Amino acid sequence: MAFELSEDQLKTAENELKKYLPMSQQVYGFLVIRNRVRCDPVRVVVDRWPQFRVIMCKPHGEQSDLFKDALLFATDAAVLEEILSKSSVFDWSKYFCVGTSVSHTEIFKAVASAKGVPCKRVATCHLMTLEDVSRLPSVDSSGISISSLDESHIGLVNQTWKFGKVDVAVAMIRNMIANFPSCCVLDADRKPVSWILTYASCAIGMLYTLPEHRGKGYAKILVSSLAKRNHALGYPVYSFIEEENAVSYRLFANLGFTEDPSYREAWFEFNKFQIFQ
Repeated sequence: MAFELSEDQLKTAENELKKYLPMSQQVYGFLVIRNRVRCDPVRVVVDRWPQFRVIMCKPHGEQSDLFKDALLFATDAAVLEEILSKSSVFDWSKYFCVGTSVSHTEIFKAVASAKGVPCKRVATCHLMTLEDVSRLPSVDSSGISISSLDESHIGLVNQTWKFGKVDVAVAMIRNMIANFPSCCVLDADRKPVSWILTYASCAIGMLYTLPEHRGKGYAKILVSSLAKRNHALGYPVYSFIEEENAVSYRLFANLGFTEDPSYREAWFEFNKFQIFQ
């Protein structure tokens, strides 16, 4: 029903997913980084090979890690429902979280209901992509010290991230800072006052500016800087913006990021109560 891809097959799958952009953006972006950077181990499984209809990226190790989401792309809803219902890809007795198209909402709800498992959609996001980095508007960064985050900044990022402030987020943030591009603005004491990171899926995010430093244009400078850096590395340049975050949406739109208005990405949690047992 579902089997794991080899290293060579991952490269083929990356090329295959290009055909389905932007809908396949998150899984495609994950494979782009996965095929170039060795960090946290992940299983990538498909329903069949080489003409797969469902592909899933699933972290190795403890499934119940709050910040190790599985990523999923499917072109056939019936096959997706069959895999979720009958395969052992997920342990439905434990907590897990999946990022995928919002169009799969009813499938996940139906399968979870049939298994007697609590299911909750926890986020719905615009998928904002930058197709032409050369068209980024010019930004004046003169007199501003721009650098990359390092391990000493993990606690700061964790304390200010919307989904952070918990010890279990530390490993995810450490992995991002150690393995993927980031940008930050430093003050006179060489301490970050504004920053942005790259997720394991290539998406840029965790954008944050300390309240006392807002209104200085740092967010625009950092998004532009990280977009150019990731593009130079051959990574797709994109971000997920939560539907209710109008400020970030305007920022990215003004920088030239666009979206397919018919598409939304969503994250679903299952068995959340298991985390607290």
